[in-house]
Amino acid sequence: MITPTELRVSKNRKLLTVSFPDHRPMELTAELLRVTSPSAEVQGHSPEQRVTVPGKRDVTIARMEPVGNYAVRIVFDDGHDSGIFTWSYLHSLGHEKNARWDAYLGELAAKGLSRDR
Repeated sequence: MITPTELRVSKNRKLLTVSFPDHRPMELTAELLRVTSPSAEVQGHSPEQRVTVPGKRDVTIARMEPVGNYAVRIVFDDGHDSGIFTWSYLHSLGHEKNARWDAYLGELAAKGLSRDR
């Protein structure tokens, strides 16, 4: 298990910087974290149940709560609080953020949805 050395939320609460040993810090937007939340509400219980979450351009990180020594629960200002972001999930998300973001934008377009409320 790779454990981060630092988790830092920006002053405007729209960016989480995650630092892992031997890696450059990874910047993850609150919007990306929210729409890729590992919660069942977003991911469902199978790939067919996964939800495309629209309208989160302006979402912010309200707070973060440690979960044991393996994860963090990120609470967003829209009330979403059921995603437990493991260190390995954050690590993967940091490395795959461009591909995941492009896939998300493609899903929004295909479904006629918007990043805005």
